[in-house]
Amino acid sequence: MEMAWIPGGTFAMGAEGFYPEEAPVCKVAVDGYWIDSHPVTNAEFALFVQETGYLTVAERPTDQGPPGSMVFVQPPGPVPLRDWRVWWELRPGASWRQPFGPGSDIRKRSAHPVVHVAYEDAAAYAAWAGKDLPTEAEWEFAARGGLDGVSYPWGDDPEPGRANIWQGIFPWLDRSEDGHGTSPVGAFAANAYGLFDVVGNVWEWTSDYYRSGNARFGEVEGEIPENPRVDSPPGASVFASRVVKGGSYLCSTGYDHRFRPAARQPEAIDNGSCHVGFRCVRRPAQASG
Repeated sequence: MEMAWIPGGTFAMGAEGFYPEEAPVCKVAVDGYWIDSHPVTNAEFALFVQETGYLTVAERPTDQGPPGSMVFVQPPGPVPLRDWRVWWELRPGASWRQPFGPGSDIRKRSAHPVVHVAYEDAAAYAAWAGKDLPTEAEWEFAARGGLDGVSYPWGDDPEPGRANIWQGIFPWLDRSEDGHGTSPVGAFAANAYGLFDVVGNVWEWTSDYYRSGNARFGEVEGEIPENPRVDSPPGASVFASRVVKGGSYLCSTGYDHRFRPAARQPEAIDNGSCHVGFRCVRRPAQASG
């Protein structure tokens, strides 16, 4: 896996005018680090499993029933958008090896991002690789590619064709102009830091617990948080969630407009799905250690 050096700096984190959890915008500083040039692929994750015998959360039996994971199911026609359960299904047998459930496989998807990985799975891979999962601030700074204060890694225009997103009317009409589902990493142009798929394709895990708004860093007015991270969930939450970033192939300008560096949402730590993956970072201290 190639990694890109991110020189670090200060940037405007978050966004106004999209979703409330992205606001307020605040200045944040991060030190330099290396980050994977693309999300971890099926081939790379398979090597980890081959060497360690690791079993993902989606492959482990549970007290509630057989193992499985969340799979997107495209409705045959228009449906109300108020209830996401209309297009999501907990499918027994779905896992990173069988992304659509029994009968599917990844033989022709080795260069696609690995999916159906829970937070625990992503963290285990990162530790095996001598890396870590990025903080939300590290992830967003890298995804912006040095373009501060704009909506997308390339500017302020959505520009269809720049990322793997939903093209059509979500969730029932997909014109599939850029393919259906995930795409091979590197199928779309990199940002200015040489990073592929920082928006669209798959959501990506970060190490931060989810708290709403940039006040989650506890910054003092007039001070710029340095290398902020959220290492504990709010309160005594039993159903803790971590932040995922970047949107996926299910995002669009017409429904879930989250294929942007500032976009963020909570993901239950024990949850895997067909549109969530990850990439890793390595900080100078790790490299020297």
